[in-house]
Amino acid sequence: MQQLELLTYGKVYHIYNRGINRCDIFKTKENYTYFLNLYDKHLSPIADTLAWVLMKNHIHLLVKIKENKADSTKPYQSFSNLFNAYAKAFNKQQNRTGSLFEHPFHRKQISDVEYFKHLVVYIHNNPVHHGFVKYAMDYPWSSYLTFISVKPTHVCRDEVMGWFDNAANFKAAHEKDQDDLDLEKWLGLI
Repeated sequence: MQQLELLTYGKVYHIYNRGINRCDIFKTKENYTYFLNLYDKHLSPIADTLAWVLMKNHIHLLVKIKENKADSTKPYQSFSNLFNAYAKAFNKQQNRTGSLFEHPFHRKQISDVEYFKHLVVYIHNNPVHHGFVKYAMDYPWSSYLTFISVKPTHVCRDEVMGWFDNAANFKAAHEKDQDDLDLEKWLGLI
């Protein structure tokens, strides 16, 4: 059995989860919006967001757990609260019962800048990899459009863009034809 990373203040994590038995966890536009609102409520107080994507049956988040500010809420509990609150609302809407997400959610601590860069590209290109769109910019439920926009955001745009040196390199990295299977192996996802 794989031992899961503890969530430690000040560290960066790739958090990913999917529907139990790979079931859909988002069925309507409102589901995506509701999840993002819950994300803001439960995770913004304890984590900075570096990248994200919401897929039909799974999610990927890249977050930095904020330094402990005498907050009694443990990071793991905040993620658990997010997933539980969403599952409860989704189950009620869909008239279903039982678990919605796999337990426990997956997480991997990240500390290497090259890994960060590859992971950001992987997250944003997940809809391309799964055939939902041809280009990352065409998928509305990821942070990619936030990065190429000038609108205010809670996503740590400047920090992430700094890993790529500039917006042109950021876009170019996302447009390269990538062998997703090799990238998933390199990232340790399979």
